[in-house]
Amino acid sequence: MKDDRLYLIHILECLARIEEYTAGGRDAFLADTRTQDAVLRNLQTMAESTQRLSSELKTAHPRVPWRDIAGFRNVLVHDYLGLNIIRVWEIVERDLPGLKQSMQTIMREMGGHA
Repeated sequence: MKDDRLYLIHILECLARIEEYTAGGRDAFLADTRTQDAVLRNLQTMAESTQRLSSELKTAHPRVPWRDIAGFRNVLVHDYLGLNIIRVWEIVERDLPGLKQSMQTIMREMGGHA
């Protein structure tokens, strides 16, 4: 349980960094390889942290797409040459806000601050 809280904090920190790095919008993201690298690194770290969460926590929150996150992590780590940066932007824009909200909810349920 305590480890889950630490991983949730780490996940939320990664998501906050990604928000900060992409605040300039799509065009700025696509034009800046350093920002892309920073976002990809935080996505990888965030996804790795989700894999370290307990199975009990994941089972208690079946609406979070745990398998999709793990699959995306595998692409980031093993198929990075085939990565489509526009697809990464779409994930950042479309999927991460909901994931952040889910992680904040789980954290609050555990008695932590989100």
